[in-house]
Amino acid sequence: MAEKTRALTALKGTDHEVLTYSPSQDHFGEHSAAELGLDPAAVLKTLVVAHERDLAICCVPVAGHLSLKAAAKALGWKRAEMADPAKAQRATGYVVGGISPLGTMHKLATLIDASVADLPAVTVSAGQRGLSARLAPRDLAELTRAEFAPISAP
Repeated sequence: MAEKTRALTALKGTDHEVLTYSPSQDHFGEHSAAELGLDPAAVLKTLVVAHERDLAICCVPVAGHLSLKAAAKALGWKRAEMADPAKAQRATGYVVGGISPLGTMHKLATLIDASVADLPAVTVSAGQRGLSARLAPRDLAELTRAEFAPISAP
């Protein structure tokens, strides 16, 4: 059984399913979808973006890509770029490949791609490589105080 993570603690009292798989060293989201036999359009990768001193979390399906322009617009920023991995790890408390939008060390603005808003369930990292959580997208948004926005590109 996987260690208890801050992400799993954040899910306490919320209907969810914990999923485990053998972790990989790259292509984390795609790998988890393949290992778990899940639709890549319903498996979200958690990306940390930056603008000046601000950081934010963007959750997009592994089947697509994050549009930095759309993310910046949704966040009210002039532009956005991918955060330095070390800064992302310090802000979230998770290692790259295991970054979860749940239970982060610092509260960051969070966006979830609008394409998943009406799905019955989505899967996100549960705070470590090889560990995911499956839950309703509306529950994810509520727990992370996220907004749904059209932030992915095919």
